[in-house]
Parts: sequence; C-alpha cells; structure tokens
Amino acid sequence: MAMPEITVRGAGIFGLSIAWVLTQRGARVQVVDPFGAGSGSSGGLVGALAPHVPENWNDKKAFQLESLIMAESFWAEVQAAGGVDPGYGRTGRLQPIANDHALELAQARCDGARALWQGRAVWEVIATENAGDFAPLSPSGFLVRDTLTGRMHPRQACAALVAALRATGVEVVADAEERGAVIWATGWRGLLTLSKELGKSVGAGIKGQSAALGYDAGPVPQVFVDGLHIIPHANGTVAIGSTSEREFDSPDGVDTHCDDLIARAIAAMPVLAGAPVVDRWAGVRPRARSRAPMLGAWPGRDGHFIANGGFKIGFGMAPKVAEVMADLVLEGRDLIPNGFRVEASM
Repeated sequence: MAMPEITVRGAGIFGLSIAWVLTQRGARVQVVDPFGAGSGSSGGLVGALAPHVPENWNDKKAFQLESLIMAESFWAEVQAAGGVDPGYGRTGRLQPIANDHALELAQARCDGARALWQGRAVWEVIATENAGDFAPLSPSGFLVRDTLTGRMHPRQACAALVAALRATGVEVVADAEERGAVIWATGWRGLLTLSKELGKSVGAGIKGQSAALGYDAGPVPQVFVDGLHIIPHANGTVAIGSTSEREFDSPDGVDTHCDDLIARAIAAMPVLAGAPVVDRWAGVRPRARSRAPMLGAWPGRDGHFIANGGFKIGFGMAPKVAEVMADLVLEGRDLIPNGFRVEASM
C-alpha cells in the first residue's frame, strides 16, 4: 500500500510536531519553511506549558489537559529518535495568592482539580515557607502549587524535532513543490494571508519580548506572577516573559519593554537580583480571532489544511494538535473541538 504524501508548510512548533506524528504513522512528509526551523515565534525563550484553571470546564481545557499529559511521552520519543534533548520537564508551577478572597477561590479550585484532572495532577494551596528557595513573594503568605505545568526550552524543542525528523529521512527545506495534502502552519503571516483570501480577519500577530538570566535554579517549579512567566530551564538559565504588543514597528526588535519585564521579575523574585542577562528575544506570535488554535480544512481549498494560532499555548498544545491533525489528514477522522475549528475564527 502506497504511503500518503504530505507537505507541511511552516517549521515552527505546530508544523514540526505534526510532521513528526505523520512520519511516525507512515506518511511521506516534506517540511518547507523559507526562514528555517524555529525561526519565528517558536524560537523564543520562555516555554511555559501551563494549564487553564480547573473550573468552568470545556472542550478547550480538556484538550489542553490531554496534551499536557501526553507531553512527557511525546518528548521522550522525540529525544530517543534524534538524540537531542528538548529541555522538557514537568516541574510544576507556583503562583502567589494576593488576599483572602483569592485564597478562598484557590482553595475551591483544589476541589475542581481533583474532579477534573482525575488524579493525574494536583492543584493545591501551600504556605510560602514550604515552597523552597525559588518562590515568589506572596502578600497572603500562601501560594498555589500545581503539578500539571511543565517547561520546555523552545529552541531546544525545535532542534530536537528537526533531529528526530532527520533520523527518519525528513529534512526542513527552504522551498519545494507541493506533494499530496498540504498543511499550512505558517504563523502570523499565514493568518494575514488567510484573512486576505477569506475577505475577513481571522487572526493577527501579537509581538512578544522575553529575556533569559544566567541563574541555575535547578529542577524547581516555574513561577507565574504579575502576568509574568518565570521559567527555570535545565540549561542553567531562567527565562522571563512576555509582553503582548498589538502594535509594533519592528517584529523582532527588543526595546525597553524587555527591560521592564526583567525589573518586574526581580521585584517578584528577589533571588534573581544580580543575575546577568544572557539573552533577549522578540518575535510575533500568531493569535487566531477565537484565541484558540485554528485547526481544520482550509475553506475552498481541497486537500489543504490549517494548523495555526498557537499564540502563547502552542508548545503545550502541540502533542495533541499533532495527533488530531494526523487523524484528520490521514484518516478523515475529525476530532477537533468546536472552539478550535477554522470556522470559529471566521
């Protein structure tokens, strides 16, 4: 039986993950990206694989839960195939609790997590003194700790997927003629192209900036405070991000917004004071109009599919996105949640 041929356009986290799963299922895949693998928003520094709060459950939150649970085996297989460490770790997360009202809400969510996460992870309230040295200041003296959150070094993850694909004979190329079905995972520029073709806005690019400090915190939970993700990576850095800029002149220009991120992170985590800044990054992330990933058939283009709109949750969603896109393209099985469908952003 002939293997199906598929062209994946875009070598960010969605494109590479989908290509990997398709290859594992026996498809002949080519990955095309004129800018190279991980050159867009997937080449950043942060890599927070953080879940939604365990309440008001819906298909989006259930999808994300499954993807975060899948992550450990997904990235272990990628590393085993290509020999490159993606920087994955399910190390958990700490969040400060501001006041008594927030404490009551956090405690209620403990019950929600027990019911909705089905014992696969924990959401709990702990005293700050029990959190270890890498913990944020908390006005109430309490923190939320969850064990579902993971961390991923974006650049290492893309490099690991490229190596795994290469081990199966698949290279990322700058240009090639399309073969078979085509999956468009082309980031924010792809959303603009799709909007133009459909005659309506289905999404846009949101610029983000981040930084990395030279501080080896070890395998400790990441921190979410004051809208910031503070991520201790296995490579001896702590990533801080990110901004959300709707208007920008330079897609990849780093400016004073990044300085503000660093100052806010040190204010929340004084242990980082004095750590050198070893990297800064800016890029544009694709946000679909629905704010959820945008998955499914391209309207009016037979044999063409869309996998876009990862925005801030692309790395966490990637294992499950890759699975459902492979189901759709290879088997015609449509398991995409309604809120993720292309039509949801139209």
